[in-house]
Amino acid sequence: MRFALFGPPGAGKGTQTALLQQMFGLQSVSTGNLIRAAILEDSPFGRELNAYIQDGGLVPDEIVQILAEAHLTNCGFKQFVLDGFPRTVVQANWLHSLLRSKNAPLQAVISIVVPDEVILERLSQRRIHKITCESYHLTLHPPPPDIDPDLIVHRSDDRVEAIQVRLATYAKMTQPVSDYYRSVGLLTEISGVGTNIEIRDRIVDVLEKRSVIQVV
Repeated sequence: MRFALFGPPGAGKGTQTALLQQMFGLQSVSTGNLIRAAILEDSPFGRELNAYIQDGGLVPDEIVQILAEAHLTNCGFKQFVLDGFPRTVVQANWLHSLLRSKNAPLQAVISIVVPDEVILERLSQRRIHKITCESYHLTLHPPPPDIDPDLIVHRSDDRVEAIQVRLATYAKMTQPVSDYYRSVGLLTEISGVGTNIEIRDRIVDVLEKRSVIQVV
């Protein structure tokens, strides 16, 4: 089982990845989480990464590819879900070549479509646990009261101005990846509006129709 979840910032890729991991025992390859974890370590490498994204920009392809390949290697190039990767056509072409060389091509790419106004509301209320990287929403999924408030952070790229930049960056650089996967027949779009379970079931339906998983 090898597929990717695709969509703009705040589309719910991380939430759905966690649900699908529980359901199918998949490995998650999330370059976003790897980058955020490195930034929180405040190492020279983390500070370099932070310099790229603090204004809502993208980390260079070469760095993202190194992180992705390391984790794909760890999971043996099988039973994985890509969470928000690839983000550029350069990354998509690189990934295609890498997976082909391992005889492990992607079986599906699912694009979660969410209106910009919904994304702005979601991300502006998102908070992250600085140690575990767990995501919370102030209204829908607030942090438990027993967690030290100092561990809950509002990321700079989750502020309204940065979100708007991220969405513009997505439209300019990442949206073409949808066209790439559409052209090779892998892309299916689903609505990302609804409950987490409703969205998960839409994803599972796509995986069944594409024979990524077998209907029992």
